Amino acid sequence: MALGRRSSVAALLALCFLAATATAAAEYGLTVFWGRNKDEGSLGEACDTGIYNTVIISFYSVFGHGRYWGDLSGHPLYNIGADIQHCQRKGILVLLSIGGGGSEYSLPTSQSAADVADNLWNAHLGGSRRGVFRPFGNAVVDGIDFFIDQGAPGHYAELVTRLSGYNKHYRGAPGVRLTATPRCVFPDWRIEQALDTGLFERIHVRFYGDDRCSYPHVYKDGVMAQWNKWTARYPRSKIYLGLPAANAPGRNDMVGLMSMNYDLMPSVKQAPNYGGVMLWDRYHDKLTGYGRDIYNAGNI
Repeated sequence: MALGRRSSVAALLALCFLAATATAAAEYGLTVFWGRNKDEGSLGEACDTGIYNTVIISFYSVFGHGRYWGDLSGHPLYNIGADIQHCQRKGILVLLSIGGGGSEYSLPTSQSAADVADNLWNAHLGGSRRGVFRPFGNAVVDGIDFFIDQGAPGHYAELVTRLSGYNKHYRGAPGVRLTATPRCVFPDWRIEQALDTGLFERIHVRFYGDDRCSYPHVYKDGVMAQWNKWTARYPRSKIYLGLPAANAPGRNDMVGLMSMNYDLMPSVKQAPNYGGVMLWDRYHDKLTGYGRDIYNAGNI
């Protein structure tokens, strides 16, 4: 009997340890942007790698002037809805990112913010209305990411507030999750007013594309000078370290794994609101295996 009791206690402790490990893995995860290259594979394939806990579809890139559409770089729409649901069944968050590098979006008025919120709700989130096309069918994305890289900052705070307002329809469920992906130099003036609403649960700061804050150009001290500003300004948001999975043409922004593991990450993870690592993007990560290396190193 004593042996059986000790075995039961040991089994219970083992289960508790596994549960704690799973919780930690879910809390500090690897996020990747998907949708920018048809050769990156399907959304479902990205989720089946087992290394990402969040995939961000990019981009919903036409909005604000009575037109609403996305650019998924040649990916066929017909199977994305099923892939979204496939990923969600695996416990992977699927977000839809609005904005990007194009020039066909802006919010010129308060009414345009209201109209975009209405379209996102009825076309991609939990709503539905006759005449509103749902490109992913019945699939409902978990939330909206703000990747505002062009145009003026006006009315994005209103859009955030309206999207958050839809959470009353979810009756205790997680609802519309809101994230942002700003540039690394603090503050990012295009999205600052929206971030100051305090409604974003996550902020993926892009530490690439700018020599003033990418690691190969300013090293750890330069990265931390900006990182500390982001983590201090938004203590209620989880802050993610955004990195490229490969060097873009003409740029040298990729962080080597040794530097990542032994120089940068120990400092970044000291922030109490550290959330994880964001990679740009799935196509380049598939080519280099960078995300797999980070995941296997266990240093997210």
